[in-house]
Amino acid sequence: MLFESAINLNLKGANVIYYPNFFNTIKANKYFENLLNNIDWKQDTITVYGKTYLQPRLTAFYATNKNTYKYSNITMQPNAFDNDLLEIKKTIEEALKINFTSCLANLYRNGDDSNGWHADNEKELGINPIIASVSLGAERIFHFKHKTDKSLKTKLILKHGSLLLMQGETQSNWLHQLPKTKKTIKNRINLTFRIIA
Repeated sequence: MLFESAINLNLKGANVIYYPNFFNTIKANKYFENLLNNIDWKQDTITVYGKTYLQPRLTAFYATNKNTYKYSNITMQPNAFDNDLLEIKKTIEEALKINFTSCLANLYRNGDDSNGWHADNEKELGINPIIASVSLGAERIFHFKHKTDKSLKTKLILKHGSLLLMQGETQSNWLHQLPKTKKTIKNRINLTFRIIA
């Protein structure tokens, strides 16, 4: 059933597959409520072009090992997986036949929270990293654009309970973002599973 609903985005020089109904509504609702209330969400500061700002979202980091995750001058220390996060991780691993070590959790509280253009290409993720991204809560629009061919761009709506799998040369050739929106939007939780050996 999982792979029957898979949508290949067919991006040049990338391997991106979207599973709009990875988790059913009952499970997605349970995970959303539990994670919203039980994760120790934090708001880090981020430095861009010499100026420091509060990051426009809340985050938490989990891992099966002690390895940190660094991006934008932020070093995140890992928490141990437990309960719902561990259950979600095992479900993804069984479906995709991929074992993940780490998860960066993001909480977007409203339309003002966002994540600008970037690639998940930090050195600790290795060459051609695999990113499995779960969306829970409010639907948000997600954008892709090619790094060199400006005519290549696309967007999709990330649904409650969906999974977006990015692998191959996706991070080498493409950028992605979750833009701000003026629409009234409630909380969205994003879980990005990674391999940091």
